[in-house]
Amino acid sequence: MSVSHSSRSAEQDRTNLTAQGAGRTLLLEINNIEVVYNRVVQVLRGLSLGVPAGQVVALLGSNGAGKSTTLKAISRLLSLEDGEVVKGHITFLGKDIAQIAPYSLVRQGMSHVMEGRRVFEDLTVEENLVAATYALHGKQAGRPDFDLVYEYFPQLHERRRGLAGYLSGGEQQMLAIGRALLAKPQLMLLDEPSLGLSPMLVEEIFTIIARINVEQGTAMLLVEQNASIALAIAHYGYIMETGKIMIDGPAEKLAQDPDVREFYLGIGGAGESRDFKRIKHYKRRKRWLS
Repeated sequence: MSVSHSSRSAEQDRTNLTAQGAGRTLLLEINNIEVVYNRVVQVLRGLSLGVPAGQVVALLGSNGAGKSTTLKAISRLLSLEDGEVVKGHITFLGKDIAQIAPYSLVRQGMSHVMEGRRVFEDLTVEENLVAATYALHGKQAGRPDFDLVYEYFPQLHERRRGLAGYLSGGEQQMLAIGRALLAKPQLMLLDEPSLGLSPMLVEEIFTIIARINVEQGTAMLLVEQNASIALAIAHYGYIMETGKIMIDGPAEKLAQDPDVREFYLGIGGAGESRDFKRIKHYKRRKRWLS
């Protein structure tokens, strides 16, 4: 499938989703959704995307594009922030999830690792893992597989009796992903796993995310501002602006696309890095707005 630019019609979105999922079941499908906060502020404007079983899909874009809102719409957490899906449909495992409670989605195989890690700082590492099992009531029998978490994150085993509040930022991110992994999800939603971490820790976290995808077969919808590393492990990618998908395509093609390289990877036509902190405005090419 070729990289596509600009907003698309609902019919074009359905065609693209079918092409993306060719040969694989679409585990998650979002069709033309609109999201409004406080019944006034519209954040998502006809967004469509799909996540095939077993694949990593990157959702990229600048701050305020609507990436985190998209994940909350999927995991049914919008109501906690006075948000709602007012148009369109979201299906998971072939079923419309509009009336499904968040805890039920966890039991059905969806885990959401939220931005900012959200660990219980006054509990130990292992108590955090125990707390995560309460959402699994009725799904799994016997002792939860903490060993699986410790296999991917040996640092957590070493710190399992220590308070989560004393973990480093990287270790807290590992704990957040480990809690989600306990459910052995078919789909994991990851919101900015690189946020606030050093480059070395970011590389370690993303290496483990890629391992989980390959070894456990877990599909992932990965929200990231670090486009380079996200596209390096993703199979497919979408780029958002102002609540809409502007570009999508296979990750390898997106990483080589001139527009993506210039505006999202910070690499100009001559291969030189751009410092976007010094650029407040830039003129997008007309085809982006067509």
